[in-house]
Amino acid sequence: MEQKLAEFRARRRAEMEAEKSAQKATRESQKDPTEPLVEADTPDSAAEKLKEKESSEWLLDSALGRWLGVQRLAFTNLTLLKVLLWLVLLGLFSELEFGLPFFLLSLFYWIYEGLRSPTARQPGELSAYSVFNPDCQPILGTLTAEQLEGEMGYRPMANRVRS
Repeated sequence: MEQKLAEFRARRRAEMEAEKSAQKATRESQKDPTEPLVEADTPDSAAEKLKEKESSEWLLDSALGRWLGVQRLAFTNLTLLKVLLWLVLLGLFSELEFGLPFFLLSLFYWIYEGLRSPTARQPGELSAYSVFNPDCQPILGTLTAEQLEGEMGYRPMANRVRS
């Protein structure tokens, strides 16, 4: 097992060195002014692009990368900046003794933003809440009171047969 691991590591090192030398060669060829501006796609350049893409995803190969799910990471730089700005503003308003109103207004804003759909509803598309639909039309799969009463075996008093 140790021997196989050593062979794997040696192969991996050789591949990494080959990739580095290929990247250096491409950088040097890009600096050459005698090269034409439009580069034709050759099988070698396609293979190099594939290797570059694989090497750029090195974090995904590690356990930490799989745990974080780097490509599906919820926090982007923009989100991080927004959170930091909000924290700074919260500190400022707290210093001015308006921290609680700022926090409450922020909560209402987050609720408003969270309930908004990222895209506008298409014409004819029904809302999940039937009161917002024309004629209070429910969407498919909605459990109505009549359906629930029927499934429970409830019968109104006027329709019951006395025994």
